[in-house]
Amino acid sequence: MKTPYFGKVLLPALFISIALLFNSCKKSSTTTTTSTTTLPTITTDALIINLTSTTAQSGGSITDAGTSVVTTAGVCYSATNKTPTTADTKVAADLNNLSALPAQVSCALTGLTAATTYYARAYASNSSGTAYGAAVQFTTASALSGLVTTVSTLAGSGTAGYNNGLGTAAQFNNPGGVAVDAAGNIYVADSFNNRIRFVNPGGTVSAFAGKGTLGYTEGAAADAEFYGPQGIVADGAGNIYVADFGNNVIRKITAGGVVSTFAGSGTAGFVNATGTASQFNNPAGLAIDASGNIYVADRGNNAIRKITSAGVVTTLAGVKTAGYVNATGTAAAFDTPNGVAVDAAGNVYVADQGNSAIRKITSAGVVTTIAGGPTQTTLLNFPSALALDSQGNIFIADEGGRIIECTTANVLYILAGTLNVSGFTNGDGATALFSNPQGIAVDASGNIYVADQDNNCIRKLTVVKKP
Repeated sequence: MKTPYFGKVLLPALFISIALLFNSCKKSSTTTTTSTTTLPTITTDALIINLTSTTAQSGGSITDAGTSVVTTAGVCYSATNKTPTTADTKVAADLNNLSALPAQVSCALTGLTAATTYYARAYASNSSGTAYGAAVQFTTASALSGLVTTVSTLAGSGTAGYNNGLGTAAQFNNPGGVAVDAAGNIYVADSFNNRIRFVNPGGTVSAFAGKGTLGYTEGAAADAEFYGPQGIVADGAGNIYVADFGNNVIRKITAGGVVSTFAGSGTAGFVNATGTASQFNNPAGLAIDASGNIYVADRGNNAIRKITSAGVVTTLAGVKTAGYVNATGTAAAFDTPNGVAVDAAGNVYVADQGNSAIRKITSAGVVTTIAGGPTQTTLLNFPSALALDSQGNIFIADEGGRIIECTTANVLYILAGTLNVSGFTNGDGATALFSNPQGIAVDASGNIYVADQDNNCIRKLTVVKKP
């Protein structure tokens, strides 16, 4: 019997096809098991530090090394390439600072050209390649080689005590908050003396409110009692508002010298209501807007509260549990906020001390970070208070011992002091020293006043641009 043609020709071909298909499947399986590699994760700092006509400082933060160790990191920049790479000019960071993640990258950019726009971004490389953060833009000034800051002592002897008088003949005891009115007069929350002090522009110190004993008494300014007052702010009508830290209330001192409770029950809590039906928990910094609304850094509640001119208290942003979350309203989180300031557009800025950050809250309650963060404690180190000038530049009292300016152009200047070095030295900004600066205020002429708490005095800073 003849073998059918199908069996002689097609069956062997079928077996060959099956064999090829089997081998193909084996190869495909091998390919899918190849391990993947990932680049590092890095972000670029939004702020440029100490910008001059020829130098700047930039950096970023590495949060993930990827699948292998970071071999190099730094900042690349260009005046022509809007998305610079390491093929452009670059500065490598010190890898000794990258031993633990998250890690901060900081680089000095030198040899820049005056009046030139640059683009910079942080980079990090591992065995898989190079990753980049977003590009930031900055422009060097045409003739600005730096800012010259002069620090002096306006009032206070440097020794804790209570004495009225001129300049260094006066004494304070742990001053916490400072405010300036339209006439240039300075008000000081003299915390451990449980008083509010008045300093005229010439440096003469006098009593303003409080009899000096710890307590909670209303009435005439000279007979009133406070408990560790902290934040302080003046309105346009001559009224002074005080964050009475230990009493958990906001006090009001009228131009006629009468002290009353504007908001808060006197018991620590977290209640939104009107006047004395509301509750705070260790309120610290205060700010006031053009409509008379007061903003409170409610430190113990990790929240920013708003008080209308009628005394109605609400929560602008934050939740009682400490954290670091950018979101809207009570979905956002702060960690022991200590200072607040408000601009002409109604944006509120927060010295988020526990997070070493400056946060911004829009009038709609949207919270973002504009400087610093929990991993950037060399950029900001426990900021304690904020003030704004008429142009919207932010001045920061940093508990680590520095006075810092964050300009509207996203440039950060160290005006005076040295990080984590305490002392009591006047002079130029580079050599001046502070000890635990707390309150800060700016007058209409741009003079800066600082409550230098552990030095028990009020310091004055003048800043000029050096051509």
